[in-house]
Amino acid sequence: MKLITNSGNIQTLKITIAAEFVGFELEYVEVEKEDDVDLPCKQLPVLIVSPSCRLTSGNAACRFLLSSSGSSEDSLGVEQWCEWESSQLLPIVWQYLVQSIGHGKVDAKLIGPLKDLLYELNEGLHLKDLLIGDKVSAADIAIWSTLFPILCDTSSLKEWSQEFRNISQWFNKLSSHSSFQTGFTRVTNGKGLSAFKAALLTLPSPPPVSNSTRKFKQSSHKMTAQVPDTKISQSNEGEQVVTVTADELKIANDNWRNGHIHVPLLRQRKHPILPQEGDRNMLITSALPYVNNVPHLGNIIGCVLSADVYSRFCRLRNYNVLYICGTDEYGTATETKALEEGLTPQQICDKYNALHSEIYDWFNIDFDFFGRTTTQHQTDIAQDIFWKLYHQNCLLKETVEQLQCQQCNRFLADRFVEGTCPLCNYEDARGDQCDKCGKLINATELKNPRCKICGNTPQVKHSEHLFLDLPKLEPQLQAFTEKAFQSGIWTSNAKLITKSWIRDGLKPRCITRDLKWGTPVPLEGFTDKVFYVWFDAPIGYISITANYTDEWEKWWKNPQQVQLYNFMAKDNVPFHSVVFPCSLLGAQDNYTLVNHLSATEYLNYEDGKFSKSRGVGVFGNDAKDTKIPADIWRFYLLFLRPESQDSLFSWDDFVLKNNSELLNNLGNFINRSLMFLANHFGSVIPEIKVNEDDTKLLALITRELKNYIDNLERIRLRDGIRNILSISKLGNQYIQSNKPWVLVKGTEQEKARSGTVTGLAANISCLLSVLLQPYMPDTSQTIHAQLNAPAGCNSLTDRFVCLLPVGHKIGKPSPLFTKIEASFVADLKKKFAGTQQTNKNDMQSKVKPDGLVKATAEEVEALKDKVNDQGNKVRQMKTEKADKDKIAKEVAVLLDLKKKLSLASGYFEAQ
Repeated sequence: MKLITNSGNIQTLKITIAAEFVGFELEYVEVEKEDDVDLPCKQLPVLIVSPSCRLTSGNAACRFLLSSSGSSEDSLGVEQWCEWESSQLLPIVWQYLVQSIGHGKVDAKLIGPLKDLLYELNEGLHLKDLLIGDKVSAADIAIWSTLFPILCDTSSLKEWSQEFRNISQWFNKLSSHSSFQTGFTRVTNGKGLSAFKAALLTLPSPPPVSNSTRKFKQSSHKMTAQVPDTKISQSNEGEQVVTVTADELKIANDNWRNGHIHVPLLRQRKHPILPQEGDRNMLITSALPYVNNVPHLGNIIGCVLSADVYSRFCRLRNYNVLYICGTDEYGTATETKALEEGLTPQQICDKYNALHSEIYDWFNIDFDFFGRTTTQHQTDIAQDIFWKLYHQNCLLKETVEQLQCQQCNRFLADRFVEGTCPLCNYEDARGDQCDKCGKLINATELKNPRCKICGNTPQVKHSEHLFLDLPKLEPQLQAFTEKAFQSGIWTSNAKLITKSWIRDGLKPRCITRDLKWGTPVPLEGFTDKVFYVWFDAPIGYISITANYTDEWEKWWKNPQQVQLYNFMAKDNVPFHSVVFPCSLLGAQDNYTLVNHLSATEYLNYEDGKFSKSRGVGVFGNDAKDTKIPADIWRFYLLFLRPESQDSLFSWDDFVLKNNSELLNNLGNFINRSLMFLANHFGSVIPEIKVNEDDTKLLALITRELKNYIDNLERIRLRDGIRNILSISKLGNQYIQSNKPWVLVKGTEQEKARSGTVTGLAANISCLLSVLLQPYMPDTSQTIHAQLNAPAGCNSLTDRFVCLLPVGHKIGKPSPLFTKIEASFVADLKKKFAGTQQTNKNDMQSKVKPDGLVKATAEEVEALKDKVNDQGNKVRQMKTEKADKDKIAKEVAVLLDLKKKLSLASGYFEAQ
């Protein structure tokens, strides 16, 4: 075999190492540039296996060499990692290396995405020496080769070695292997990393590709099948062809013909749902939304919608599922909201609980029970856990100094106190932290403290409180989390936040507050206090379940049979992974602890954040008022679900996804298939005689189906959507290549072929209706009705079977989606833009000679929101131990906002 390459080509490294590893002697031909290659395909490197077989994909060549030597691999696992390397890791690394090695400077924006990928790889190597099994695979070689120029000699990344210990150990182990050392030396000709520079600057960078979308090449309207023993084939022109194995073809054919006998009946959903012996019993919760506000789109995707998709999927899989949620109703914020609106706290809770319920109903959030925390069960269970902690000596008593406002007749929570920082004399320090110097402080340490509610000076009072002894419980928590991380599904941010809390050493945490609105503390001497909301609120999951069924302990005191899944945004992680588990561990009452925790990053709106006071962004009740169906909102929110980094809601992208992915792709395929069936076959499924090409399509769809199930099992909800769209694209390509509208006018044989294509397309539509059910339940039901689908088709297996047999009569087809016009969205975009930042000229016209800005009340309120948002951002970065320079930059932004607010507020009040 001959390998043609240019000097310093990183892709060549993969092939060279693979050849060295299996002992293949390659003939190396080095050229200066691609144009020097006397081949139809001008792409380097190229491995010439034979005159008719040339491989231009480094990963394909690597896998070919290993498989040709008889090396056995977990083909699915290797394929997934190689696909991840080529579609996600390589594009980012390539940009990094071009800037680092080629230009000597790296754009800081690349660090975040690169780190996200390294976190994912680090997780994949947890408790493992190699990626797949106990032998070096093509996945190890491909990823090592891509990372080598970075991890070997890039000083800015050396500090990450402690952060990515699994990668470091894996990388060093492979680096010591002679095949890897020889491969590197051969590719660089002994010049080291500098040898890569010329190739990096001349070769085109690899385009990023969706990790779940695979394209197959069509030649004369036929999909290319694979030789049984070959994993990946290559066209003569060098274009990679995604193919199927002989095993995949056989399994797909068998499933199509006989798979329906293996489809189980769907479990009946009868309440109350209780754990069953031998079943997969899944208790699913989403973070309890706080009752004093209206949820915006970010709140909805962060917890209730994500948990809804997962619970619907699990029901399709016939798991025994209970999905619980409700409103969190106690605490300072409720009291404050009640004061603002002139209502009692209970009236506020009743009002907003109903509003939340209405919004979630419209979004089709299918709770098994949606409750609230202001119940007797909440009091009983919270006090019971408290007494068990008390008797297990897990509580501490400490006297603390607090500020009490005589005017408001209340102790002030930290958020309601401001004053002068005792360390840097900044005048607007908060009661818990100074945003100028960044130091943590106690409210009682502030100089000239003032109550944020009335402005009066509060007095220092002594108050005795109860603390949860987290240091005592830390060993139990650490043992629990280590096991949970290994066996459960935890997002990277959930693991990192939990580990950082434990790494820094847990501190006693106060669980009582001097408030009136909350669960009363039953201990003598503390009966005038209530439980702190973050001790009390997670217990709401248990009490809400108790309001659902008297047999709640079968769910919550049954860790042997029940798996607990938590869904939330990342800011809620510590309370669910540290504080709440410690409370339950300390109670020693056999409570069910969280086994799986899925935490999202943040969803932002256009160029900023959601703000109710400024009217910026779409909130739950606003979505309904747009008259855009709930399913469209669900689809778009899930399409951009912030799983590994913050994402952005964009109206322009919203329109694009609806008009392209839903209308032109998914909707077009289903509607054209069913309309053709209705117009040319009387709405009756004709005889389906699958040929070789049809079987290949069945195999490709089966592959996407299995990936869909795997993605949703692992709570990768975004990738699940891409699997659905990939299947509909396969269907559209299948119809387009076979042209049933031409065949139906031809010979009897061609008419029969048209019937097969049409009947198969109708069955693909039926499968899509099932896969859509977790994401777009109304659309799924509409497709079911148009297909007149049998009731038994909603049980999801990894087999693509014939659900609509010959003779089945469908209903009446109609379009599933409508086009959203740009003019319509332009109006919505303007409507939800809210109070925008005043332009520079307007600001200058408002400046008085004394420098004060003539601010309106609305502008002052807008600045307050910005200060609050920026303050939260700074505190979050400090909690996550972010880079000091980045924190300093954000603190500077905060100080500038506070200065503007101070000026604006001063002049507004003077008016």
